[in-house]
Amino acid sequence: MPQTVPASNQPADAEILGERELARLQWRCRRGLLENDIFITRFFERYGPRMTRAQAQAVDTLMDLPDNDLLDLLLRRKEPEPAWAGAEVAAVLELMRPPGDKKPAA
Repeated sequence: MPQTVPASNQPADAEILGERELARLQWRCRRGLLENDIFITRFFERYGPRMTRAQAQAVDTLMDLPDNDLLDLLLRRKEPEPAWAGAEVAAVLELMRPPGDKKPAA
């Protein structure tokens, strides 16, 4: 199975995941709530083949959350805390969220 080799000027976290790494991440992302699984499956269908290591780390961070907290984030019921969610986590979360959804008015 060929591994993607980063270009000499490309940071390691910008490297595209290999097939085996992607499969492991998808297995890790299996959730107890069907709603979360739907969001996550759509995300992998759209972005999985070109997912970078940085994005994979962000997905891994999101998967550490309890199911209900993850669903609240996906449905924009709440936003991620800056203490644990960096820019990459926020960017991946936006990719997982339904297209066209906007943050509810306060």
